[in-house]
Amino acid sequence: MSGRGKGGKGKKGGKAKTRSARAGLQFPVGRCHRYLRKGNYANRIGAGAPVYMAAVLEYLAAEILELAGNAARDNKKTRINPRHVQLAVRNDEELNRLMAGVTIAQGGVLPNIQAVLLPKKSGKK
Repeated sequence: MSGRGKGGKGKKGGKAKTRSARAGLQFPVGRCHRYLRKGNYANRIGAGAPVYMAAVLEYLAAEILELAGNAARDNKKTRINPRHVQLAVRNDEELNRLMAGVTIAQGGVLPNIQAVLLPKKSGKK
């Protein structure tokens, strides 16, 4: 026994590095791997699958948060609330299609008035 504790792989004995750090991600690759294994999606899960999954989830989260932040700024707020997330998702065509069957609690609806309900424009008075 060398007595150096954990992380002493090989002769160099460097510090342990998470798979998320190796991939340059913020989302947890190890947790995604665990969920893929426990979810009974397949008998075997490759090493690249959880990295790809974490990267996709991180991208989607960043995209939604950026658009929601813009919606919050438009409403002169510094904090994102569910209404801003709803406005961000429903105003973006691709995100709206992705989250078509999703209900966001406390999100409300997009402001929209049907054209037939608007008052008629009179040509002459």
